Amino acid sequence: MIYAHEHITIDLAGAKGDPDCRLDDRDAALEEFRGLARRGVAWIVDQTNRGMGRNIPYAKELARKAGLRVLFGAGWYKEPFLPDECYALDQNEMRELMLRELRQGIENTSVCASFIGEIGTSADCIHPVEEKIFRAAAQAQLESGCPLCTHTTLGKLGMEQLALFKEYGIDFSRIVLSHIDLSGDLDYMLRLLDTGVNIGFDTIGKADYQSDDDRVLWLTALCDRGYAGQIVLSVDITRKSYYQCKGGPGYAHLPDHFLPKLRAAGCRAEDIEKMMNRNPRRIYGIPNDN
Repeated sequence: MIYAHEHITIDLAGAKGDPDCRLDDRDAALEEFRGLARRGVAWIVDQTNRGMGRNIPYAKELARKAGLRVLFGAGWYKEPFLPDECYALDQNEMRELMLRELRQGIENTSVCASFIGEIGTSADCIHPVEEKIFRAAAQAQLESGCPLCTHTTLGKLGMEQLALFKEYGIDFSRIVLSHIDLSGDLDYMLRLLDTGVNIGFDTIGKADYQSDDDRVLWLTALCDRGYAGQIVLSVDITRKSYYQCKGGPGYAHLPDHFLPKLRAAGCRAEDIEKMMNRNPRRIYGIPNDN
């Protein structure tokens, strides 16, 4: 299995004024990741990028000790979590920096990013600095051919994001729009999928946003209509309180609780295999031998 949208580290505590939004509990994280490996998870697609608390050595060490492999992203997130450089750099400088992380290495490491993401838009509009990031990312994607993953706040503005990418002629099959399960709107999901883009049901277990029962209903409906090949799944742990040992759903909520619900609702094993394995492998170029 492959978790398509996770954070091994993240630090949004300053902007949110909440230390819970800083993932820095090494022991708790290691316990959770070892649990994932025991359940058959092989890869984590880590969506933490510049200004979000990305820590490559820390993430690599945890993954190695847990027996997992990790892909890392390039780029910037969204307001109000952007570092000062986002306002100082122009679009071309942003493009060059993303390409550098994809080709030469992230920060002071030899680890190259494998994709651009997660780059995001706000809930009700795309702020100018967010649009600048999206346009720079589109240019970097065209030049590199790498996958691109976006953040949609509460599942909103997916069509607006795609309108920006369409200006550059990006192949939508290389794009993942994250958190679309948070929209709670099946018709909207269908409209997105009809463009050929991939969508993430990647906040599974976050019941304060949407119930898992509703997520099961939407997913089975989408799979029944033949869209299983464009959906990826994950849980998007972003708070220490989400760890299972701290009373949260934990990373293992997906195989332990959600996938059994999907099966019980009649979702075919082949469709679950697509969402948990084949789709993220196709999108992110993960080889089939590991």
